[in-house]
Amino acid sequence: MAQPRIGQKVIVDVPSTTANLGPGFDCLGAALELNNRFTITRIEGNGERFELIMEGNEGSHLRGGPENLVYRAAQRVWKAAGIEPVGLEARVRLAVPPARGLGSSATAIVAGLVGANALMDSPLAKEKLLELAIDIEGHPDNVVPSLLGGLCMTAKAASERWRVIRCEWNDSVIAVVAIPSIRLSTSEARRVMPKTIPIGDAITNLGALTLLLQGLRTGNGELISDGMNDRLHEPYRWRLIKGGLEVRQAAIKAGAWGCVISGAGPSVLALCHEADGSKISQAMIETWGDMGIDSRAPMLKIQTAGSQWRPDTTK
Repeated sequence: MAQPRIGQKVIVDVPSTTANLGPGFDCLGAALELNNRFTITRIEGNGERFELIMEGNEGSHLRGGPENLVYRAAQRVWKAAGIEPVGLEARVRLAVPPARGLGSSATAIVAGLVGANALMDSPLAKEKLLELAIDIEGHPDNVVPSLLGGLCMTAKAASERWRVIRCEWNDSVIAVVAIPSIRLSTSEARRVMPKTIPIGDAITNLGALTLLLQGLRTGNGELISDGMNDRLHEPYRWRLIKGGLEVRQAAIKAGAWGCVISGAGPSVLALCHEADGSKISQAMIETWGDMGIDSRAPMLKIQTAGSQWRPDTTK
């Protein structure tokens, strides 16, 4: 298989994701209408050359080089396709800020996979890209909806295969995501979790997840409210998020059906009827603002298309 020519480039749009949604720890995730854009170009050089250009200040701490997530993902595609690695440049326009619980690392992985595959005329099927994405990330809840779009439940079956179920999300339900200026790494959020949990907590989560999925399918706010009840990770993680519980309380008081940590945090996600989104957004922003923490709280619909790419023919 021929390598892409020098100067060949593709544009990859990858949606942000919110994972867990309360009780769906490490298995439930949804793509949201907030995209990172990656322009990926074949440049001169071998498999050790990767240049990263960030547009804006949000990702100014990120660096290029062969250990970058985008490039590590691209290398997995080349290995699977049986070609030698090549030099790449990625120009990134961030809408999904890093370390906020919105799947920023998943967007980098998926962009590297989709971009490298597209540069070679897509020799790998989407199912293979999905397998590689989960293997790189280590868990499926962000990378699966980032690649496929929609609300996705992913589980490893008895056959050891990953099974993905696309679940329904009623059009009347929107997500208000309060994104603070503070950061929280996924590794830090995982460290505070216990190694074992009481069986009662596991049973509670199983029941809550059933209620939540039915509520999202039908748009039933009462089911969503009862379903956004987690005992596996949120009790341990709220204390890592300054003002998080106060923001949650403000969102519910303003009309949210439920409010949870988005992914590992520190962003806080409220689900509500679209008519109530604006006042919930304002309440969340004001609550963090009273504590001296800047934030924004966009109202987002679910993104169903997943990652999309196109050739970039500009010079």
